[in-house]
Amino acid sequence: MKITNYKSLLDKVDKVVQQKDLDLSADEDLSIAIMNLISIEEHLFFTSQKTGKPQYLELLNEVRLMRTGLLKKIIKDYEGEVWCISKHLLAASMRVMEVGTKELKKGNKKEAWNLFEKSYKLYSLFWGINLGIVKMQDTRYQILDTKNVNYVDESGKRKDSESVFSKLGNLVQKAIDCCRE
Repeated sequence: MKITNYKSLLDKVDKVVQQKDLDLSADEDLSIAIMNLISIEEHLFFTSQKTGKPQYLELLNEVRLMRTGLLKKIIKDYEGEVWCISKHLLAASMRVMEVGTKELKKGNKKEAWNLFEKSYKLYSLFWGINLGIVKMQDTRYQILDTKNVNYVDESGKRKDSESVFSKLGNLVQKAIDCCRE
């Protein structure tokens, strides 16, 4: 099903949410927790290697089991390697966000913004895939026409969106509101 405008995209998201009985604000919180669990796994790996202590690998396995169980709450239907793609999208989003935070701390606001934007694009792609909004057809992403989608750049100016990432970013902003109770 090709979506031809922004309203029909949001309608489709609402339909998916109702059919799957999803609480996207809770799932967004859960996705951030999963990002942190992935990060903990990485730190436990490096700590095991730096200290030479295999006990850290035992902890890593416990954290991995927890992360896998929680990821199943968000990723219910998948084919091929969507599970792994989803995990890596969250991991990459978290790491790019952390690098952006370090750049911000150094006073490099423009570079930080660029990295934060990339992190959000990866995060939005995770949601697009797992809500069934991003479909692969003829090796191209098909999501919606660009005519009815705009987004704001770092200077606050609205500009037309051309990329699938920008479209998904708008979708995440509209559909996944962690402040809704």
